[in-house]
Amino acid sequence: MDFFRIEISFEYILFLTFFVSFLVSYLSIPSIVRVAKEKKLFDKPDCRKSHNGKIPSLGGVAIFAGLTVAAGSFIDYSRHTSLLHTPSLQYILVACIIMFFIGLKDDILIISPMKKLMGQMIAALILIIPGNLDFSNLHGFLGIYDISFVPGLLLTLFVIIVITNSFNLIDGIDGLATSIGMLSTAFFGLWFFLSGNEEYCLLSAAMLGALSGFFKFNIFGGKYKIFMGDTGSLILGLMMAVQVILFNEKNIDLTSAFSVKSAPAVSFAVLIIPLFDTTRVFLLRMLRGKSPFSADNNHIHHCLLKIGFTHGQATILIVFTNLCFIALAFLLQNIGIVWLMIVILSVATILSLYIAYLVRKQKCQSLDL
Repeated sequence: MDFFRIEISFEYILFLTFFVSFLVSYLSIPSIVRVAKEKKLFDKPDCRKSHNGKIPSLGGVAIFAGLTVAAGSFIDYSRHTSLLHTPSLQYILVACIIMFFIGLKDDILIISPMKKLMGQMIAALILIIPGNLDFSNLHGFLGIYDISFVPGLLLTLFVIIVITNSFNLIDGIDGLATSIGMLSTAFFGLWFFLSGNEEYCLLSAAMLGALSGFFKFNIFGGKYKIFMGDTGSLILGLMMAVQVILFNEKNIDLTSAFSVKSAPAVSFAVLIIPLFDTTRVFLLRMLRGKSPFSADNNHIHHCLLKIGFTHGQATILIVFTNLCFIALAFLLQNIGIVWLMIVILSVATILSLYIAYLVRKQKCQSLDL
């Protein structure tokens, strides 16, 4: 069967991975919306939510379908059609399946936060133990380089849980979580491509295609408007965590022309919006004597809406800010992880304080009227 042994360029497979993922995600959404409306599976507006009307929240089903179909179809092939050695791939897909069912159940029936966390931990442990996907090196942060398995396992577990839930928490206005996910995935995918990590580049392409197919309906859906729901945000957060771990592990050896110094700090800059905003909101809740897990409307996107921005304007501004942080981290990567983290956190704190000032000023003006 020589017909099936035609040599195909990696770039062509990369395009197919993105295109198939996009197509599956895009074409599945109208059917998902129709089923959701027929079964009355809506995200209903309340005092915390910024949308009007009943919007289906099963967009994560389309994202999951696009990601898994494309990844399962193309990710095993290199530029010469020989199999790539990606022992962690099957476990990444298994973890995604677990996250899919956790999110789907929460979108339809709602599950307790503890059960949700336990499911996330199971998915994370599958990635870490049989998947062999964990942090093995701190890149000299606080003078620490190689770390043993147990500290690496605990650190990886913590990072996966934090990143996964941070994307779940910022999914509050149209296009925000999707746009941040697309920007972050495009960054990691481009770096994997330039550094020759083809299998992980294909994984990023599959995720980017799935998000791109969903994005149109999330922003310009009209009668097919849809939210990603917990199903989508959990899968998105998990895939971001996977890419962060791979990015850091592949940058331990700095001999490559495309090696990135201070990789942990650069990773933080790439995900600055979900990570910093989640930390900021948790701290504010605790300072006010509330549980850090209690719901409120103090996220950065809520603040921008209070100032007067529309959903689209707020999303564009936040994504542009995230892009600026990525550029800043790249420009200053040579100053070291600690100093770069200090710079990133300082700039983020100043910006958040300025936004808080504008919100308070807007409240005062409203009271005067």
